[in-house]
Amino acid sequence: MKPILWAVSLCVALPVMGSFAHAGAIENACNRSDRKASNRQLCGCIQQVADQTLRGADQRRAASFFKDPEKAHKVWMSKSNGDDAFWERYKAFSAQAQVYCGG
Repeated sequence: MKPILWAVSLCVALPVMGSFAHAGAIENACNRSDRKASNRQLCGCIQQVADQTLRGADQRRAASFFKDPEKAHKVWMSKSNGDDAFWERYKAFSAQAQVYCGG
C-alpha cells in the first residue's frame, strides 16, 4: 500500500457508539470505517492534524476515501491541476498524521 494512503488505512472498524456531532468529517469517517487498527483516540488525533493542515472542503473529500478507497486512487492518478493540488495537501496531511498519531 502506498505510504500516501497510510492515514486512511490506519482507521479501523468500530461500531459507532454515541454521537459524533462535534467530531470533524475525518474523525467521523475514521470511527465508522471497517479498519481494524482504528479507535476513538487515533481517529481524534487524525482529525486534529486535519484541522491544522486541511480546510473543510479538503477534509470532506479526504473523509470520502474511508468509505471508497478507490476515490483516493482516482485522485492520485488524475491529470487535473485541482486534483494535483489537493493531493499535495493530502500527502502533507498524511505525513503529519503519521508523525503525530503514530505509525
